[in-house]
Amino acid sequence: MRTSITLVAVGLALAALSACSSEPQQAGTAASPGPAKDSKIAVAANDTECKVAVSEVNAGTSTFAITNAGSKVTEFYVYAPGDRVMGEVENIVPGLTRDVIVELPAGTYEAACKPGMIGNGIRNPLTVSGEHTPLTDDAKLADATASYKRYIKSQSDTLLVKTQEFVDAVKAGDIDKAKALFPVARTYWERIEPVAEIFGDLDPAIDAREADLEEGQEWTGYHKIEKDLWIKKDVSKDGPIADKLMTDVKTIVDKSNTAELSPVQLANGAKELLDEVATGKITGEEDTWSHTDLWDFDANLQGSKAAVQSLRPVLEERAPDLVKTLDEKFTAAEDALGAHQKGDGWQLHNELSKDELKKLSDAINALAEPISKIAAVVVK
Repeated sequence: MRTSITLVAVGLALAALSACSSEPQQAGTAASPGPAKDSKIAVAANDTECKVAVSEVNAGTSTFAITNAGSKVTEFYVYAPGDRVMGEVENIVPGLTRDVIVELPAGTYEAACKPGMIGNGIRNPLTVSGEHTPLTDDAKLADATASYKRYIKSQSDTLLVKTQEFVDAVKAGDIDKAKALFPVARTYWERIEPVAEIFGDLDPAIDAREADLEEGQEWTGYHKIEKDLWIKKDVSKDGPIADKLMTDVKTIVDKSNTAELSPVQLANGAKELLDEVATGKITGEEDTWSHTDLWDFDANLQGSKAAVQSLRPVLEERAPDLVKTLDEKFTAAEDALGAHQKGDGWQLHNELSKDELKKLSDAINALAEPISKIAAVVVK
């Protein structure tokens, strides 16, 4: 259960990321073939419905404004065929509206809400028609995307090495070694997660928590082994799970290194990583048994910074004041986290007081607000 302090902090973070500009086009409004360039596409979400204002949009960038009128936290996705994620926004708490900007070439897609953040979602067909000039036709945006892909390659290469070491320790029954390697391997996973999450069922197969599971869903991945290491203290039967983890990680690394990315995905990914901190790492819900959440916290923060740094030449040209603010807020967040370093790693989550967690939360909230402005700058 989250503390009341954390709930307030999360609410403030999400509110800071909510829509604050042009009005969304309401459900039922005619669009032929799509809304005006500067308008937002309203998505009315609740626990049983996902009403998207339009079913057809023009190729290029579209902004979806998702309002959650339900009682459950929800998510919104735009899927390409094969459930490839083109854009997403998670952790939309009841009563809030959050935006996501997505670049979509012509084709057929699905827009989906996920009440409770589980399952395949309530899906709506979405047709994208016409032609557009890709954002990467801008040389600086193309360079930004190439730079970020180099970062993903460097992190995913080490992810393979460290996950193999973790898997080998699990299969050897070396619990102490596997425990030590668990947060290290996951550091590299967390840094590339915005790209890894693009690919359908692979992300939950690798990273699903027990609380994320639907009835009857097989549980595999890091967190299944985590529970066996810290709670059962027995991984003698986890060989097949460890092998599957390694296979899934290899697959997602291959896909991540060959994925075509839009510059707006870099901006969205930087924001998503901070959302992960605000809703999982701060609360201790991510690494429930090992309490190694601060390793993930640091990885998310550094992954977000890498995406922003890739976009830096564009941001310096288009929004220099925003760059200055981002630098200040990243430094503040890194300093807040740095107070909890312990040897080569970090303090355990359950070693931190509520006041210490609140300070970390406040630092992330302060960074999340300027991060949320990057996507709009990218698509100018």
